Amino acid sequence: MAHGSRKAVFTAIVTNSIVTVIKFTASVLSGSAAMTNEAVHSLMDTLNQAFLLIGLKEADRPADAHYAFGHGQKKYLWNLWSAIGLFSIGCGLGLSHAWHSWRDLGHSPAEEATQLFHIEVSPLTVNLVVLGIAFLLEGYSFVIAIRAFLGAMRDDNFKSPFNYLFRAKDPTLVAVVLEDGVAMLGLLFAAFGVGLTALTGNEIWDVLFSALIAVMLGVIAFYLGRTNMRYLADMRDANAEQVFADVAEAHAEVERYHDLRSIILDESYTILVGEVELKEEAIIPGLDSALKEAREKILAEVEPRWRDTAQARSYAESYAAVTVTLSRAESIIDELEAEIRRRSPQVTHITLEVEGISAAAPARMERSWSTALPPDVVG
Repeated sequence: MAHGSRKAVFTAIVTNSIVTVIKFTASVLSGSAAMTNEAVHSLMDTLNQAFLLIGLKEADRPADAHYAFGHGQKKYLWNLWSAIGLFSIGCGLGLSHAWHSWRDLGHSPAEEATQLFHIEVSPLTVNLVVLGIAFLLEGYSFVIAIRAFLGAMRDDNFKSPFNYLFRAKDPTLVAVVLEDGVAMLGLLFAAFGVGLTALTGNEIWDVLFSALIAVMLGVIAFYLGRTNMRYLADMRDANAEQVFADVAEAHAEVERYHDLRSIILDESYTILVGEVELKEEAIIPGLDSALKEAREKILAEVEPRWRDTAQARSYAESYAAVTVTLSRAESIIDELEAEIRRRSPQVTHITLEVEGISAAAPARMERSWSTALPPDVVG
């Protein structure tokens, strides 16, 4: 998923850099407010995607003395900066330019044809040609991004792209898809603006679509900012917690669990913390042979003259009980962790504590004894 995000971001940076240059050139030649806002839009997309790329590189840095779980969350911080820039600069400058263009309606001189390579070209032709070139470049970038997005959607077992847009684990990829999608829509708005202005002779169309482009940037920026804020605010991994609940409830030796918590570091790393209580009737009967083996092993290491003393046997009994019980508890925790990681690979850090062994109810205790004791004793 990270590889797909990186490719989509790098492609978007290259294409938007080229588009920014040709749009600014067209806006100077034609004087179109919509084209100017489109140029600002592409410039902000380029800068924002550079922020996304920096975030991806920062997130790849390994854990160190200051960041025990790595630098994964820095990606969301850079994504947030990208969203803020898209809103404050892209949307703000766009609305400001649209406002000034509206105030200057009827007062600005009409744009004349431009000489390019000794050929007279009208402002409308310049704008439409540039928009066509931009549409091809932006379209290529959008195809790369949407392929990565759909691949991630299939990996996460989603069927609806729209639903996945709001639940995707990788906000960087979502940001590229949205920015490229909005860029395509912005090109259509700009084409409508310059086209209707040329057809009707009324510049209000150019200003109107210019303002729509700026507002659209603001809406996308708000959504991206909200999405990344969720990850920066220690969001819980509901799927991982549900997997833990299912695994604990299905385990024969777990009585109950509680104090279950999780934190998403990024789309590939989740920390899970919880406490479990073990079933007495499921653990105690199976420990007899292990206790005996451990006790005999401890006594075998004692000098023969002390081996049969009450002190040695008492010590061996106590030590064996502690080590065997702890060993069994550890093996249960290992079983739980292995199954959780199998079902939720993104859970990389698990802290499970055994709070205690839950006493069996009388009826269950009787059933436990009846299966653990020899038949002659039970009868």
